[in-house]
Amino acid sequence: MDTQNPGTVTRADLAEAVYREIGLSRSESAELVESVINYICDALLKGEHVKLAGFGTFSLRDKKERIGRNPKTGEEVPITSRRVLVFKPSQVLRERVDSSLSPKK
Repeated sequence: MDTQNPGTVTRADLAEAVYREIGLSRSESAELVESVINYICDALLKGEHVKLAGFGTFSLRDKKERIGRNPKTGEEVPITSRRVLVFKPSQVLRERVDSSLSPKK
C-alpha cells in the first residue's frame, strides 16, 4: 500500500503485486497495469460497460440537470447535467467485503 496515504492502493502498488505474483519485470508490470487501466478508460469513453467477473461492472451514466440546495444558505442552485462513472460491485466482491467486516466468531 501507498506509504504516503495508508489505506490507498496506487498504480505502483498494483504493479508491485503483478511483479511479485506473476514474475514480470518491474517495468513490464507497470506497463501491464497502465495498459489495463487505459483499456478500461477507452472502453468507457466509447460508451461500453466494463465487466470484470468476480469484481464488478464500471459504466457511465448521464444525470439530468436538477435543482439543488446550498446547505449553508438554503438557496436553490441549478446543478448542471453531467456524466458520472458508476461502479456496481459483483455479488462475490460484496460477500467478500461483508464477511471481512462481520465479527469473527
